[in-house]
Amino acid sequence: METTTEKQRANARWPRWAAYAAGAWSLVYGGLGLYWALGGAGFPFGEGDIPDARAESLLGGATAAGTAPVIAALGFAGAVLALVMAHLRLRGAARVAVLATAWLAAWTLVALIPDSRIMTAVGYAPIFLVGLPFGWPDVDYFGLALPWPVLNLIVCLGGGLLWTGAALAFQRRTGDSCESCGRSGHGTATWTTPASAARWGRWAAYTAFAVPLFYALVRWAWALNIPLLFPEEDLRRLHETGLVWAGAGLATFAAAGGVLTLGLVHRWGEVWPRWVIGLAGRRVPPGLPVTLATAVTAVLMSAGTQAVRMMDWSDPAAWLSNPLAYWPIWAVALGVATLAYYLRRRGRCRWCGLV
Repeated sequence: METTTEKQRANARWPRWAAYAAGAWSLVYGGLGLYWALGGAGFPFGEGDIPDARAESLLGGATAAGTAPVIAALGFAGAVLALVMAHLRLRGAARVAVLATAWLAAWTLVALIPDSRIMTAVGYAPIFLVGLPFGWPDVDYFGLALPWPVLNLIVCLGGGLLWTGAALAFQRRTGDSCESCGRSGHGTATWTTPASAARWGRWAAYTAFAVPLFYALVRWAWALNIPLLFPEEDLRRLHETGLVWAGAGLATFAAAGGVLTLGLVHRWGEVWPRWVIGLAGRRVPPGLPVTLATAVTAVLMSAGTQAVRMMDWSDPAAWLSNPLAYWPIWAVALGVATLAYYLRRRGRCRWCGLV
């Protein structure tokens, strides 16, 4: 049986392990960059990416000869930086420089390098699983939605999440806050109290519910052959190919995800409801919704950033009526709602004892 002290020590060690994990990822990916720079096969960006997706990728013009050496250098530098973050307690300008670099690495890997193909792969997965026994859709899911360039984007997204954890841990450790929960002995900010988080978290959760509902309504209209915000000729082609039904299925799962977001501000997000067989009435582990919602936020952030890059902002009527333009709002709202849920349910820290 694990003692309270052992739990506290394990809980407090995660910040240092976060830096090691980010460093290990950087070292491995830097090794891949070196392999590609030396002529190895499988370079996943630009010239090695899917032709139809190159125009939408931030690295759509990349080449193995020009970009792979940069990937190698940044990967190896990241591994060294992670060791510095794990072992040194920097102050002043040095702390700011390291912290800014770590957060920049996290942002780049989460929001800039990945694109909407990750969201497509995740969104269509349930459709393929449901249709698998019936042989529908009649396409190879892994070949269509998860070829190597897309899997590589998922790897980059995972690395971004590891760097997010490493940056957060370093920020807390060098800022005289509890490494485990982030609280400071100098007092808790008003906005982080459970009561305050419940107020602003509710606004965020309902926003994260409304945005995918708008997206779903547009896709459902297309399935019913209503050219809502879409040219009739393009809608006809969607029906001819059958892709309109895949889109409607994706919209349905998006709307369901929006409904689940409301659990972050309602009781059924804290206690399993009666219809959950075997778990009804039991406490929902806070880490489960937080982990899932954080992962979805990261996927939405990558898709939303691409939407911002690709949108024609010179035509207000076009982007105001385009559901994709609201994906960044969806991502931010879900992230804020997740943070509020975490703040409401984290309770007393087992390491520092603060509430």
